[in-house]
Amino acid sequence: MNKTLTLYELNSLVRETIELELNHEYWVEAEISEAREVRGHCYLQLVQYDDGGAANGNDSRNRFTQRRTPVAQAAAKCWQSSWQLIRPHFERVTGQQLHAGMKVLLKVYAQFHETYGFSWIITDIDPTYTMGDMARKRQEIIRTLKEEGVFDLNKELALPMFAQRIAVVSSENAAGYGDFVNQLEQNEYGFQFQTRLFPAVMQGEQVETSIIAALDRINQHVDDFDCVVIIRGGGATADLSGFDTLALAENVANFPLPVITGIGHERDESILDMVSHTRVKTPTAAAAFLVSHLKEVYDRLVTAQQVIISTVRNRMEVEKMRMARLAAHLPALFSLVRTRQEAHLTHLEQQLLNMIRRQIDMGRNKVERQEEQLSRCCERKMLKEHHRMELLSRRMEAVDPKRLLQRGYSITLYHGRSVRDVHQLSPGDEIETRLENGTLVSVVK
Repeated sequence: MNKTLTLYELNSLVRETIELELNHEYWVEAEISEAREVRGHCYLQLVQYDDGGAANGNDSRNRFTQRRTPVAQAAAKCWQSSWQLIRPHFERVTGQQLHAGMKVLLKVYAQFHETYGFSWIITDIDPTYTMGDMARKRQEIIRTLKEEGVFDLNKELALPMFAQRIAVVSSENAAGYGDFVNQLEQNEYGFQFQTRLFPAVMQGEQVETSIIAALDRINQHVDDFDCVVIIRGGGATADLSGFDTLALAENVANFPLPVITGIGHERDESILDMVSHTRVKTPTAAAAFLVSHLKEVYDRLVTAQQVIISTVRNRMEVEKMRMARLAAHLPALFSLVRTRQEAHLTHLEQQLLNMIRRQIDMGRNKVERQEEQLSRCCERKMLKEHHRMELLSRRMEAVDPKRLLQRGYSITLYHGRSVRDVHQLSPGDEIETRLENGTLVSVVK
């Protein structure tokens, strides 16, 4: 016990002990917290959480909202010779690559290296275990969406009849995006589409946040578009795990425009496909769907046009026949109407003449009555005025100055005006005195 060991000697003892005591292979359940591939080797960080922090990883919402406390952690490695066999089989069965958050069942043996320390060496991975865990997570997300009442919400939206303004969520350099645009531009019917790309990461761990950010940008200009197309051109089937998240599914399900997805292959359906308005296989299929939809609308319009033309033609034929029948009866009808109208006009003419005669007779009688009344009125007026003139004449005679002069009175005038007051005159003034017979001129002394 008093012997001092070097670190290498101590690590060698540990290695020998592990090789003697842990000389078997073990199947272990764990969750991947980190996964990377370097020079053909796969390096994993494994973790196990306690039951108080969503340890089973099945609650899709609590995984992001609750704090998870690890109770065990370890490093694991899969050497290139084994990884080249394990990886294709795992991805073919599960449809996904190994990534953080995935539950796995690993076959491992212990290895301790004096320089690099302890690690578990992976010799096999059971994909059916991961499939079961993935299925449980998918079912949990689907159940949550249905409980929230949004699972079929986007499907209830009506795709506009003229869906030509397309918002595209895709990788900017993806071949599938180019195929999608070319398919729309070169459609055999010559339909015109307007597309606008909202770039997003379509594989890896950033799929969820990147697509949600693109949808948020589209929502800011929602009135400029008729629908949204999410396409993923190329890439492995194993890259579809990013489309099986609750947050992304909720965003698509609640989006105010119809969402068309073309992100997988025929046998792979992600949760995003389930909640979208329409799911197609590939980007070119998405373009074909939009062209087909517009072709259906065009066919409906052409059919409606033909129905309208046919209806109008039939109506015109019916009206033409009706007009022909009316034209055939028109001469007889015109003759009858003419005879009736002529008789009516003759009757009106006679009535008018009778009415004019009555009015003339009435007017003549009225004039004669007014003439007699006027003559009587004139006579009475003349007699009245003659009597008034006689009275005025008598009054004038009574006030005539000559009558005064005949009675012995005289009138003294000064400058042609009668003198009423002696103070009007002065000595030397020449006055005129009028008598009944003659006039006197005097000087005032």
